[in-house]
Amino acid sequence: MSDAAKRTARTVLQTALGLAVALPAIVSASGIPEALPWVAGALAVAGGFARVMALPGVQRLLPGWLRTDEPAARG
Repeated sequence: MSDAAKRTARTVLQTALGLAVALPAIVSASGIPEALPWVAGALAVAGGFARVMALPGVQRLLPGWLRTDEPAARG
């Protein structure tokens, strides 16, 4: 995979995780009722995704340039 493709993949993943973490605040600020089924589902999925990605076992499975528990190797 080229460096540009790696950077793009990492950016997409980081953006998705950022949105997953920020989604509850976004929903709260927008005034959308959290009881709506699609909103509740999106919040549950976003929260679950963020939790799973933070697990040490998942971190070990990720390539070095996607891990958040250690600096990405340059080279």
